[in-house]
Amino acid sequence: MEYRHLGHSGLQVSAVGLGANNFGGRVDARRTESVIHAALDAGVNLIDTSNSYGGGLSEEFIGRALKGRRGQAVIATKVSSRVAEGPNQSGNSRKHIMDQVDVSLRKLGTDYLDLYQIHWWDANTPVEETLRALDDLIHAGKIRYAGCSNFAAWQVCESHWTARALGINGFVSVQPRYSMLYRQIESELLPFCEKYGVGVLPYYPLENGFLTGKYRRGEAAPEGTRLAASDRGALTERNFDILESLEAFCADRGRAILELAFAWLLANPMVSSVIAGATRAEQVEANANAAGWMLSNDEMDEVNGILGEP
Repeated sequence: MEYRHLGHSGLQVSAVGLGANNFGGRVDARRTESVIHAALDAGVNLIDTSNSYGGGLSEEFIGRALKGRRGQAVIATKVSSRVAEGPNQSGNSRKHIMDQVDVSLRKLGTDYLDLYQIHWWDANTPVEETLRALDDLIHAGKIRYAGCSNFAAWQVCESHWTARALGINGFVSVQPRYSMLYRQIESELLPFCEKYGVGVLPYYPLENGFLTGKYRRGEAAPEGTRLAASDRGALTERNFDILESLEAFCADRGRAILELAFAWLLANPMVSSVIAGATRAEQVEANANAAGWMLSNDEMDEVNGILGEP
């Protein structure tokens, strides 16, 4: 497994991370333990969750699974989403952050979080308040680093310069949706991250499984898959055209489309780790193994030619 620095920080994370949004929902406690242990055994150290995943059970299941193996994991969780009815039960206020960090620590069975991420921008809370709360948590030893998720480029920029002006800790990473078929961040967010050393943690690298090749043109989505209930805009003729061309590219090299999906993202040095969900041990092992393909410049040019403009 390759390890990369998280942005310009000293924290090293596996090139492939484990997304935990299925834990507590589609995946019960026993299978969560199986997946997490398979990830750690494969060298995957970054486990990405949220206080809202699985109705709060994701953190709890992860905490159980990591007993005796906490030191092998880099735990990243998030705060912002609504966790209960009533005021102060969502958002990025000091109160909500301070309340929820203790809940997450208890559920995860640890006294510190490696990466604490703001899940969503909160227009109702001054970003200075949010950043000061996170900085206080770093000084208190409850979190090691702070990051953000689903932020637009201007929101990451606003946060960065606010932290710099105040002389406090800012975000070391941002977690956006990013894949070969979803490239909106390339126009503004990626250039900003490269300029200011913010690590990028893409999620949905396989576009809900579309880039595994399990979906075929003219055929119904396999029962039980993510796109069976709703195609989420993925099952288009254009996407199938791209998929089939990418599969031919991979076949010529004896590779799988899943490997290409990871290799293409990891070719960008600002990508610190690719966050991929898994519901079975075999899936996380396949994801971990996919990180070994390093595309040449010519191969990148060919793939980008297939993808076209973002």
